[in-house]
Amino acid sequence: MHRHLAGALIALAVTLGGIGGTLWGRAAQPGQAEHLGSYRWSQPGDWFGGFSGLDLHDDGLGLVAVTDRATLVTARLVRDAAGAITAVDDLSVTHLNDSRGRPLVAPDRDAEGLAILSGGGFALSFENNSRVMIHDRPDAPGEFVRNINVMRPLQANSGLEALAVDPMGRLVAIPERSGTTTRPFAVWRLEDGRWRQAFRIERQGGFLVVGADYGPDGRLYVLEREFTGFGFASRLRRFPLQPVYDEPGEVLFTTRTGTHDNLESVAIWRDSVGRLRATMVSDDNFHFLQRTELVDYLLPD
Repeated sequence: MHRHLAGALIALAVTLGGIGGTLWGRAAQPGQAEHLGSYRWSQPGDWFGGFSGLDLHDDGLGLVAVTDRATLVTARLVRDAAGAITAVDDLSVTHLNDSRGRPLVAPDRDAEGLAILSGGGFALSFENNSRVMIHDRPDAPGEFVRNINVMRPLQANSGLEALAVDPMGRLVAIPERSGTTTRPFAVWRLEDGRWRQAFRIERQGGFLVVGADYGPDGRLYVLEREFTGFGFASRLRRFPLQPVYDEPGEVLFTTRTGTHDNLESVAIWRDSVGRLRATMVSDDNFHFLQRTELVDYLLPD
């Protein structure tokens, strides 16, 4: 969502959407995913807000998140006996550096996707000046992942929105937009140091890609968002281990406008009793009329 052109419209729409969310309810599609709870997260300081990338440790408690102002946050989630989030503790906040060790600044700081790497460190995708960078640790310089030009042309302010690691440890990236409403979204995979188009996923309606993760079941989960003019609607789709080229996927939930704020990233994990869970975070665009939410759903297995 473009911060400057749409700011006033988003503010009005979120206000109306919040009202709509109260009136229209919070349920997802019957028989699919179940909404377990939403936690409104707030912290003092100008750094807080704009969360666009999220990953969780296998236990669903350790959190790593990134804002679109290139601030990396690690924390520990506190959950009650039912698994709902009740607090966020043990915060550590680091502003990320570029490949020369200098703090990232606008317009190159717009981090959108986050993936924890199996060998340690993490990868980030960026929407403006589309690229992927790998950091060994939060305070280390970022290292460019080359050959990104194969994905071009990517639409302005609609670059590499979603980033994940597949079961073989390969990075997978998906742009926010596909170019037209009838064109599928390209799914790019990093193989032997080169980005190659692995497959495509069918574009359905006005939803755009905002987040992705591979679950412990090995399947790809893609979070999508639609801005309706009156607020945000969200959808989560799941794709099989061996997708067809223009894979439609399985819709796990579609929310009504205003059910949640601007959900932009998703992490898939199993809880202590083996249930499949999705945790998502909203991007408040650093706007006081929006809110940062951590949202949990129980998924069909």
